[in-house]
Amino acid sequence: MAASASAAGDGQRGGQEAGYEPDPNRWRALWVTLVAGFMSLLDVTIVAVALPTIQRDLHASPAQVQWVVSGYALAFALALVTAGRLGDALDRRRIFLLALCGFVVFSATCGAAPDITLLVVGRLAQGLAAGFMAPQNSALIQQMFRGAERGRAFGFFGATVGVSSAVGPITGGAVLALASGAQGWRWIFYVNVPIGILAVLLGRRLLPRTRPSGRGRVDLPGVLLLGLGVLALMYPLVQADSGGLGRVWWLFLAGAAVLAVFAQWQRRLVERGAQPLLDPRLFTTVRGYAVGAGVGTLYFIGFSGVWLVFALFYQHGLGYSPLKSGLAVTAFALGSASAAVVAGRLVERFGRLLTVCGLAGVIVGLGGTVLLLRLAPLDIAPWVAAPVLLLGGIGSGFVVSPNITMTLRDVPVQMAGAAGGALQTGQRLGAAVGTAALPGLFYLVLGRSHDYRGALVTALGAALVGMVASLVLAAYDWRRDRRTRPRHRKCPDEVAHNPMHARHA
Repeated sequence: MAASASAAGDGQRGGQEAGYEPDPNRWRALWVTLVAGFMSLLDVTIVAVALPTIQRDLHASPAQVQWVVSGYALAFALALVTAGRLGDALDRRRIFLLALCGFVVFSATCGAAPDITLLVVGRLAQGLAAGFMAPQNSALIQQMFRGAERGRAFGFFGATVGVSSAVGPITGGAVLALASGAQGWRWIFYVNVPIGILAVLLGRRLLPRTRPSGRGRVDLPGVLLLGLGVLALMYPLVQADSGGLGRVWWLFLAGAAVLAVFAQWQRRLVERGAQPLLDPRLFTTVRGYAVGAGVGTLYFIGFSGVWLVFALFYQHGLGYSPLKSGLAVTAFALGSASAAVVAGRLVERFGRLLTVCGLAGVIVGLGGTVLLLRLAPLDIAPWVAAPVLLLGGIGSGFVVSPNITMTLRDVPVQMAGAAGGALQTGQRLGAAVGTAALPGLFYLVLGRSHDYRGALVTALGAALVGMVASLVLAAYDWRRDRRTRPRHRKCPDEVAHNPMHARHA
């Protein structure tokens, strides 16, 4: 029976590959999407180093200026799944280009904002445009590439995701150093304009058109329920600095209840033969999707928060400038970028094992960094810690890129946008938890002990807990995959031929 199934799968795969004609522009088109994706993800963190200057120049309150960062992250997360579903149903190319145009326009709006209110409105619109653009990236990769090429393409995509988060502080510091003056912070937004315009022009020429799936209308009740649920979960987190966790903690319970209703509504649509916003069978029958989404969410809790903690320690504790603070963590970014590209070439051979090894490397590297920053003399501690931080970066490159590939490899192309949007929504939620909880813990310890080193160790120790949890989940999936692969492993093209027949025993 197993042999027959395998033969059938091989036959389907062969037919699928026989009908697949590689787009000659696929690699150039990939770079267009990666540049746009890098800008959108970079803008999550790049603005953080300019907040003191923005607050002073625009005469804003701390709560108002916090929305420059948190409003972008919130709008970004709210749009992802709906944008992915629209890309699946309509035309990924068109939605990507429209969203990229919007991102450019709203970036210019933010740069020219005369007051804090218009800046926050511009950031909300900019985040919404980024959220519509992001899921098209992973969906276009699945559309344009097959087999080992898809792993390489996801390797570049994973490098983009990892590096954009890591280099935000140093990029922001560099822009502020070059654009000196009272209004220098505006160039953090203006720099997106020429790059974005070039990406639009190249995208119109290189990106492949998508044949609409014609699989029914967009699930508007699902859009509303999912949006309300994500909003309720994220709002207390993005307001954490102004006491949101204490004031509106009950929104966590409300959000969980709304998402439960959303899940039930999606199941009902599937039973009735209608098209849901997010097909629940992605989590129950597509091999590796649920585990990969969990690994990514847990990892981003620690991964996203550590950069703010490092910035607080270096800038406030050691008196570093934003640029010097960013340079102190450059080793991690370099290691992550180089390893992610290599991992894309190895993921087809080693699979989930790469994620397990990568997580172990991140834990060892970050743990070693914490130890050295705690014990070494403060004047040399950041530079002594650079080699182990490089190890952590290499480990990160073997986490983000392979996990994206392993999570999305069996997803049917016609569902790629919604699946990519849901995966990134989990990552954004994890990032929101990390960026709220870890700096909050840092300030809590600092307020009690006035010990910057102790605050750093405590906050980064909490980040390690999230990474260890991610490692446990990845190791479980790797062991399960080893036990069952010989009999039940199905190739991506077999899944694409029969989208919801990928159940893993």
